[in-house]
Order: sequence, then structure tokens, then C-alpha cells
Amino acid sequence: MRKLLIVSDLHFAGPGEQARRGHEARVIGNPVLRSLANAWRQGVWLRDPLAQNHRLGQIIRANPAPHLVVANGDFTVDTNFVGVSDDASLESAALALGELRHAYGERLLATIGDHDLGKQSLFGGVGGPRILSWNRCQNQLGIAPFWRREVGRHVLLGVTSTVLALPVFALELPTEERSAWQALHVAHLAEVRAAFAALEPDQRVLLFVHDPTALPFLWRDEEIRSRLGQVERTVIGHLHTPLILRTAQLVAGIPRIAWAGVTARRYTSALREARCWREFKVLLCPSPPGIQLLKDGGYLQAELDLPGTEPVRFHRVRLPWD
Repeated sequence: MRKLLIVSDLHFAGPGEQARRGHEARVIGNPVLRSLANAWRQGVWLRDPLAQNHRLGQIIRANPAPHLVVANGDFTVDTNFVGVSDDASLESAALALGELRHAYGERLLATIGDHDLGKQSLFGGVGGPRILSWNRCQNQLGIAPFWRREVGRHVLLGVTSTVLALPVFALELPTEERSAWQALHVAHLAEVRAAFAALEPDQRVLLFVHDPTALPFLWRDEEIRSRLGQVERTVIGHLHTPLILRTAQLVAGIPRIAWAGVTARRYTSALREARCWREFKVLLCPSPPGIQLLKDGGYLQAELDLPGTEPVRFHRVRLPWD
């Protein structure tokens, strides 16, 4: 039996990002939208996103000796909305990964989240993915865009969701970077396809995808779709709380809304195709704090049977709210 620790959406805030309190409000010109964003932040999502660093230490102290650790993306708060191409956001991600590597060394496997690459602000409409963030994730943070690890008969695969789902983010990309991003999309999808094609019939897959927006793009690939019976679980992050996952599953298939801005288009595009999520047997790893409304944060623990004769046992651990 092998024990696995899974964390996601740490959104660590280093000194540079700590100095940017009010970062969301500053990019919202419309005062009505600014008030709505503040109400959402205060009552529903997370009142103080820059005050959650201590939760990473709580998780590490409670899990001193797992066999493997998967950190499923979003290491920075992304207060400049362009990922780790921003120096302060790079500092945050490096600090979070530094704590994890100090505790777990080579047992750590990390995926790239959308905030690590850059994500347009919810209400302000600024920012987006940057090629410099992609390069820094690999060269300065040491995060591989794709990885594969065998544990007995299980194959753990980690992919980069933003690159796989690139068409959804197309309008957020700088014009001069679009061709480079498109080449990355094609190459990364081919890399994931080859990994699925190479599976032996008795191997079972644990797939780690930060943002489930990528799943329809995998599902549409015939080679990958033909192997989905071997996927035991797909562990996602991004949604922070099971409430959002349940809501997304309820409204799956809604029409895309293209007239209400980039954010509405991005979210409804993802939800329009969310019915295929069930084919991937999706399991959410919450963010450590969860959301303000429910205070439902935590992380996942898993136990893998080496012969692969038993299903992987997952356990969600709640973190105290303080």
C-alpha cells in the first residue's frame, strides 16, 4: 500500500504580493461592478486571499511521510493576473514550492495551474496567460508540463490544463504570442495522447488536471477516449469547493454566452461541454481554505494498492477555519 497526499490551489502570497492588497478592486473601473466583486469576495469566495499561507504548513505537519505528493496547480495568488511572468507572483510560487520540496524532496510532483500561467481577472478584464510564465514555470520553478509516474499497476499522469484547453483562452492571449501558444497546444495534446496509447491493458490511470475545462479536449481525442475505461479517477482542482463542482454538474450543457465578456464566455464554454466530465470520474481536491461561505477547505489523502486489485481509497481531510 502506498500513501499519496494531494493538495491544490495553495495560492501562496509572498512579500511582493502581500504588498498588493486590493489588487482586484484596482482593475475594476465600474463602481457598481467593484461593489459586486467586493460582496462576492466578502460573503462567498474568500475575504482575504493573502492571509492563507499558514495552511500549507498545517498540511505538511499533518503529513510527514507520504510516498508521493501531488500539488495540482495554482501556487501563486496571481495579483497581477499574468502568472509568474510577474516577479512578485514568481516569488510566491517559489516560496510555496520551496516549502513542499524541503518537506518532500523528489516525492513531489507538481502540475501547472491557470493562475501560474496567468488568468484574466474576473471583473476587471485584464491579464491572461503569458509565454514568459510558461518558461518560468519550467526553468525557474522546475514544474514539468507533463509527467508520468508508475506506482504498482497505477500510472499517475500530470498535464497542463490551460494548454490543453487553449481555444477557451484564445481571446486572453497577446496577439504576438498566439502562434507560440497554438504550437504548445498541439505538442502537449500529442504528448498526452502518446501516454494513453502506451498504456498496458491492465494498467489503471490516476489523471491530474488542474482545470476541468481541459477534459472535453481530451475526450474529443479518439485515442484518449478509447482508453478512458482505464482511468480510475481524474483529480481536479481549480473549483476550490465541492459546491462549485456540484453546481457545474447540474448546469452542464448550458449554451455558451458570448456577448457578456471574456469571463462569461470562458466559463459557459467550459460548462457547455461539462457533461463529459463523468467519463473521467472526476474528484475535486479543494483549496486549503475552501470558500468563505462554507469554510470547507482541506486536501486529499489516497491509498494505492500496488497490485492494483483494489480501488484507490480517497479521503478528504478538512482543515480548521481560523
